Amino acid sequence: MSASASFVEHVRDLLSPIGALTDGSFFGGHAFKYRQVQFAMIMGSTLYFRVNERTRKAYELKGSKPFSYLTKKGVVQVRKYYAAPADLLESQEQLLTWARQAIDAEQAITPSTPPSRSA
Repeated sequence: MSASASFVEHVRDLLSPIGALTDGSFFGGHAFKYRQVQFAMIMGSTLYFRVNERTRKAYELKGSKPFSYLTKKGVVQVRKYYAAPADLLESQEQLLTWARQAIDAEQAITPSTPPSRSA
């Protein structure tokens, strides 16, 4: 399931106020990164945000499901990415709030790399 180019462009525009964003294709989807740390992805026409134990419950309360895919052995759920609630796409302010929480969720898990020293 490849990412919809028009949807990717729309989400990119909505997320642009965050700044320091990069994005690119991967395995048929599209990744969004903040300072080289992936916090969101698009598969098809669904936006997924990175969650952690603290933020997952808000997604579940909104009825969001984790990213999943089918293999020969069955369905695999990737519980670190949940579908962004549909109503977020109607409010840039709300989308940005949840996006920042996704960035924080990923940064809490991914230790920052210390700056390299020049010799």
